[in-house]
Amino acid sequence: MTASETRPLGRELRATATLALPLVLGHVSTGLINFVDNVIAGHHGTRTLASVTVGTALLWLPMMVPIGTLIALTASVSQLDGAGRRHEIAPLFRQALWLGLGLGLLMFAFLSAVPLALGAFGIAADIIPGATAFTYGVRWGVPALTLFFCMRYLSEGLHWTLPTMLLGFGGLAVLAPLGYVLTFGVGPLPEMGAAGLGVASATVMWLQALGFAVYLWRSRRFAPLGLFSHLEPPRWNQIRELLATGLPIGVTVLMEGGLFIVTALLIARLGEIPAAAHQIAINVSALCFMVPMGLAEATTVRVGRALGAGDPHGVRRAAQAGYVIVLATQSLSALVLLTGHDAIVAVYTRDVAVAAMASTLLLYAATFQFPDGIQVMSAGSLRGLRDTRVPMFLAMAAYWGLGMPLGAGLGLGLGWGPQGMWTGLIVGLTAAAVLMGWRLSWRLRHLPPAVEPAKPVGTLT
Repeated sequence: MTASETRPLGRELRATATLALPLVLGHVSTGLINFVDNVIAGHHGTRTLASVTVGTALLWLPMMVPIGTLIALTASVSQLDGAGRRHEIAPLFRQALWLGLGLGLLMFAFLSAVPLALGAFGIAADIIPGATAFTYGVRWGVPALTLFFCMRYLSEGLHWTLPTMLLGFGGLAVLAPLGYVLTFGVGPLPEMGAAGLGVASATVMWLQALGFAVYLWRSRRFAPLGLFSHLEPPRWNQIRELLATGLPIGVTVLMEGGLFIVTALLIARLGEIPAAAHQIAINVSALCFMVPMGLAEATTVRVGRALGAGDPHGVRRAAQAGYVIVLATQSLSALVLLTGHDAIVAVYTRDVAVAAMASTLLLYAATFQFPDGIQVMSAGSLRGLRDTRVPMFLAMAAYWGLGMPLGAGLGLGLGWGPQGMWTGLIVGLTAAAVLMGWRLSWRLRHLPPAVEPAKPVGTLT
């Protein structure tokens, strides 16, 4: 038996948890940035909060695709590292930067045009000006955000997750005072409302990207790789291979994220109180989701490394450890939401009507903690196995074949309001958990007893 076959599950649990902790904290810091935006907007006014709700949806709906697409870099880098082919990492990284820049520019163009369609989509007229102002402000940071994710996924693929956490909390420390000043106006600075939060968010995105680039350039840990030793022109073969594996991941992420975001846009048609209540509840849910998301990314790295080393037993151990940890964390999240929903909502708003509705929606959020954790962990393990196309179709079926039609039918068709839309979220996530779990179980059962080291996507031949 190999060493990995005799290694107890406990050792894999410790390895996964150690790798995941900075990732989880980094994701929490990102979620807290949205939390800060919403608290500042909520105290500025219900209309401002509703505007930021729509503007945030317009930002993150398209961003799901580049963020998910670029995550292919994590699995590929971890496989190169596991296979002892570190000299191929820098060329792959530089091509990923070209891809990230191109995707960022496409998203900038999208955000420049999409606010013009808000009226046609049925968004309440009093929300449109603030949502447009927020979107036009935040769009300037999108190219920096895609480049940041390239650098982040490289670092995480090499089992170094600390920068994600530090830069995340560093951005939070800048956004809180800057967002407040630009939103409310201080001294000679005018009150900008939702537009101020957009500008502040874009500023933080650029500071984080520049900070990560300087770190990778100066760090001794990455010096042997020669990440910035020279600038290469785009190599379309490598970029196409990254897209071939990464784009299905991006679409899969879009299927889930889009379910929540389109739900926010549909609820915005009901007025500013339901929109604001939904934004509070979804922001809290997103903070809870940061934990399983970080764990899933760590599991992607562990599975990918074992796959690159040709170790099927290590692949199974990594997936098992991820499930054990995520079930524990989701139990805690559900308990917190069930017992503390009123206290949580009180942090966001003093509006009694908004608070009452948001508190009810948090009970729905507690219901989907387990399926949400299971589906994201299954998807993370499948990414480590480079299985991305079938999960994409499974996500489409669960979220858009079942969850969204049911939610829209109950919420808008039958008049259940936000509660009906959230029922659709629960059903869609549960279906995704079942389908993704089945796919992963099938893949793990059909791993050969010994595998050749996997060739990562986008690498030089």
